[in-house]
Amino acid sequence: MPSHPICNDAEQKMQKAMEVMTGEFRGIRTGRASPALVDNIKVEYYGSPTPLKQIANISVPEPRMIIIKPYDLSSLGAIEKAIMTSDAGINPNNDGKLIRLNLPPLSEDRRKQLSKVARDTAEKIKVAVRNIRRDGIKLVEDEEKKKTITEDAKFKLKDELQKLTEKYEKQIDDNVSKKTTEIMEI
Repeated sequence: MPSHPICNDAEQKMQKAMEVMTGEFRGIRTGRASPALVDNIKVEYYGSPTPLKQIANISVPEPRMIIIKPYDLSSLGAIEKAIMTSDAGINPNNDGKLIRLNLPPLSEDRRKQLSKVARDTAEKIKVAVRNIRRDGIKLVEDEEKKKTITEDAKFKLKDELQKLTEKYEKQIDDNVSKKTTEIMEI
Protein backbone atom coordinates (compact mmCIF):
# COMPACT_ATOMS: atom_id res chain seq x y z
CA MET A 1 0.00 0.00 0.00
CA PRO A 2 1.43 3.40 -0.99
CA SER A 3 2.66 5.45 1.94
CA HIS A 4 3.44 8.87 0.50
CA PRO A 5 0.65 11.35 -0.44
CA ILE A 6 1.93 11.53 -4.04
CA CYS A 7 1.62 7.73 -4.37
CA ASN A 8 -1.76 7.71 -2.61
CA ASP A 9 -3.05 10.36 -5.02
CA ALA A 10 -1.66 8.46 -8.02
CA GLU A 11 -3.33 5.25 -6.87
CA GLN A 12 -6.70 6.99 -6.44
CA LYS A 13 -6.44 8.39 -9.97
CA MET A 14 -5.48 4.98 -11.37
CA GLN A 15 -8.46 3.45 -9.58
CA LYS A 16 -10.74 6.09 -11.19
CA ALA A 17 -9.27 5.19 -14.60
CA MET A 18 -10.16 1.54 -13.94
CA GLU A 19 -13.72 2.57 -13.05
CA VAL A 20 -13.98 4.47 -16.35
CA MET A 21 -12.81 1.37 -18.22
CA THR A 22 -15.32 -0.83 -16.38
CA GLY A 23 -18.11 1.58 -17.34
CA GLU A 24 -16.98 1.61 -20.97
CA PHE A 25 -16.84 -2.19 -21.02
CA ARG A 26 -20.41 -2.44 -19.70
CA GLY A 27 -21.59 -0.61 -22.80
CA ILE A 28 -19.84 -3.03 -25.17
CA ARG A 29 -22.25 -5.69 -26.28
CA THR A 30 -21.61 -9.36 -25.69
CA GLY A 31 -23.83 -12.24 -26.75
CA ARG A 32 -26.20 -11.56 -23.83
CA ALA A 33 -28.58 -8.69 -23.23
CA SER A 34 -27.66 -6.26 -20.47
CA PRO A 35 -29.29 -3.03 -19.27
CA ALA A 36 -25.83 -1.42 -19.45
CA LEU A 37 -26.08 -1.52 -23.27
CA VAL A 38 -28.69 1.24 -23.18
CA ASP A 39 -28.36 2.77 -19.66
CA ASN A 40 -26.48 5.84 -20.76
CA ILE A 41 -28.12 6.53 -24.11
CA LYS A 42 -29.09 10.21 -23.98
CA VAL A 43 -32.76 10.93 -24.60
CA GLU A 44 -34.03 14.42 -25.40
CA TYR A 45 -36.43 14.80 -22.46
CA TYR A 46 -38.10 18.17 -21.89
CA GLY A 47 -35.34 19.91 -23.80
CA SER A 48 -32.34 18.36 -22.09
CA PRO A 49 -30.35 15.20 -22.89
CA THR A 50 -31.12 12.73 -20.09
CA PRO A 51 -29.64 9.23 -19.57
CA LEU A 52 -32.25 6.59 -20.44
CA LYS A 53 -31.91 4.90 -17.04
CA GLN A 54 -33.24 8.08 -15.37
CA ILE A 55 -36.50 8.16 -17.33
CA ALA A 56 -37.34 4.48 -17.79
CA ASN A 57 -37.22 1.07 -16.17
CA ILE A 58 -34.85 -1.21 -18.08
CA SER A 59 -35.20 -4.98 -17.66
CA VAL A 60 -33.87 -8.14 -19.28
CA PRO A 61 -36.60 -10.83 -19.27
CA GLU A 62 -34.69 -13.09 -21.71
CA PRO A 63 -31.01 -13.47 -22.66
CA ARG A 64 -31.53 -11.68 -25.99
CA MET A 65 -34.18 -9.10 -25.09
CA ILE A 66 -34.23 -5.77 -23.30
CA ILE A 67 -37.51 -4.14 -22.28
CA ILE A 68 -37.70 -0.40 -21.67
CA LYS A 69 -40.76 0.89 -19.83
CA PRO A 70 -40.77 4.70 -19.57
CA TYR A 71 -42.04 6.30 -16.38
CA ASP A 72 -43.73 8.94 -18.58
CA LEU A 73 -45.44 7.45 -21.69
CA SER A 74 -45.07 10.76 -23.56
CA SER A 75 -41.30 10.09 -23.72
CA LEU A 76 -41.73 6.82 -25.66
CA GLY A 77 -41.10 8.41 -29.08
CA ALA A 78 -38.03 10.29 -27.85
CA ILE A 79 -36.62 7.08 -26.34
CA GLU A 80 -37.20 5.18 -29.58
CA LYS A 81 -35.49 7.93 -31.60
CA ALA A 82 -32.51 8.06 -29.21
CA ILE A 83 -32.00 4.29 -29.48
CA MET A 84 -32.17 4.39 -33.28
CA THR A 85 -29.61 7.23 -33.49
CA SER A 86 -27.27 5.70 -30.88
CA ASP A 87 -24.36 3.45 -31.83
CA ALA A 88 -25.98 0.46 -30.06
CA GLY A 89 -26.99 -0.98 -33.44
CA ILE A 90 -30.36 -2.23 -32.16
CA ASN A 91 -33.77 -1.57 -33.75
CA PRO A 92 -36.43 -0.70 -31.16
CA ASN A 93 -39.90 -2.24 -31.32
CA ASN A 94 -42.45 0.24 -29.87
CA ASP A 95 -45.87 -1.14 -28.92
CA GLY A 96 -47.24 2.11 -27.47
CA LYS A 97 -46.55 1.17 -23.83
CA LEU A 98 -42.99 -0.08 -23.86
CA ILE A 99 -40.06 -0.68 -26.16
CA ARG A 100 -38.63 -4.11 -26.84
CA LEU A 101 -35.08 -4.51 -28.07
CA ASN A 102 -34.43 -7.91 -29.62
CA LEU A 103 -30.72 -8.54 -29.83
CA PRO A 104 -29.77 -10.63 -32.82
CA PRO A 105 -26.82 -12.98 -32.39
CA LEU A 106 -23.53 -11.22 -33.15
CA SER A 107 -21.80 -12.10 -36.40
CA GLU A 108 -18.16 -13.17 -36.28
CA ASP A 109 -17.11 -9.85 -37.87
CA ARG A 110 -19.12 -7.82 -35.35
CA ARG A 111 -17.59 -9.77 -32.45
CA LYS A 112 -14.12 -9.04 -33.82
CA GLN A 113 -15.01 -5.32 -34.13
CA LEU A 114 -16.28 -5.22 -30.55
CA SER A 115 -13.14 -7.02 -29.31
CA LYS A 116 -11.07 -4.35 -31.04
CA VAL A 117 -13.16 -1.62 -29.36
CA ALA A 118 -12.47 -3.27 -25.98
CA ARG A 119 -8.71 -3.47 -26.70
CA ASP A 120 -8.64 0.18 -27.87
CA THR A 121 -10.48 1.26 -24.71
CA ALA A 122 -8.01 -0.69 -22.56
CA GLU A 123 -5.08 0.92 -24.38
CA LYS A 124 -6.49 4.41 -23.70
CA ILE A 125 -6.81 3.55 -20.01
CA LYS A 126 -3.21 2.24 -19.96
CA VAL A 127 -2.06 5.56 -21.44
CA ALA A 128 -4.03 7.38 -18.72
CA VAL A 129 -2.36 5.22 -16.03
CA ARG A 130 1.09 5.94 -17.51
CA ASN A 131 0.31 9.66 -17.59
CA ILE A 132 -0.66 9.49 -13.91
CA ARG A 133 2.72 7.82 -13.21
CA ARG A 134 4.52 10.51 -15.23
CA ASP A 135 2.75 13.29 -13.30
CA GLY A 136 3.59 11.55 -10.00
CA ILE A 137 7.27 11.26 -10.95
CA LYS A 138 7.32 14.96 -11.86
CA LEU A 139 5.85 15.82 -8.43
CA VAL A 140 8.46 13.60 -6.73
CA GLU A 141 11.28 15.35 -8.63
CA ASP A 142 9.84 18.76 -7.71
CA GLU A 143 9.78 17.70 -4.04
CA GLU A 144 13.44 16.69 -4.24
CA LYS A 145 14.39 20.03 -5.85
CA LYS A 146 12.61 21.82 -3.00
CA LYS A 147 14.64 19.63 -0.62
CA THR A 148 11.46 18.31 1.08
CA ILE A 149 12.53 14.71 0.35
CA THR A 150 15.95 13.05 0.06
CA GLU A 151 17.40 11.54 -3.09
CA ASP A 152 16.87 8.05 -1.61
CA ALA A 153 13.21 8.88 -0.94
CA LYS A 154 12.88 10.11 -4.54
CA PHE A 155 14.11 6.76 -5.91
CA LYS A 156 11.90 4.84 -3.48
CA LEU A 157 8.82 6.86 -4.51
CA LYS A 158 9.60 6.48 -8.22
CA ASP A 159 9.90 2.72 -7.68
CA GLU A 160 6.57 2.70 -5.81
CA LEU A 161 4.90 4.62 -8.66
CA GLN A 162 6.30 2.13 -11.17
CA LYS A 163 4.98 -0.81 -9.14
CA LEU A 164 1.54 0.82 -8.96
CA THR A 165 1.58 1.33 -12.72
CA GLU A 166 2.50 -2.31 -13.33
CA LYS A 167 -0.24 -3.47 -10.94
CA TYR A 168 -2.92 -1.47 -12.76
CA GLU A 169 -1.63 -2.40 -16.22
CA LYS A 170 -1.95 -6.07 -15.24
CA GLN A 171 -5.53 -5.46 -14.04
CA ILE A 172 -6.30 -3.72 -17.35
CA ASP A 173 -4.85 -6.67 -19.32
CA ASP A 174 -6.86 -9.14 -17.22
CA ASN A 175 -10.09 -7.17 -17.70
CA VAL A 176 -9.68 -6.78 -21.47
CA SER A 177 -8.86 -10.48 -21.79
CA LYS A 178 -12.02 -11.38 -19.85
CA LYS A 179 -14.16 -8.96 -21.90
CA THR A 180 -12.76 -10.25 -25.19
CA THR A 181 -13.57 -13.82 -24.13
CA GLU A 182 -17.14 -12.72 -23.27
CA ILE A 183 -17.53 -10.99 -26.65
CA MET A 184 -16.21 -13.93 -28.64
CA GLU A 185 -18.52 -16.44 -26.90
CA ILE A 186 -21.38 -17.53 -29.09
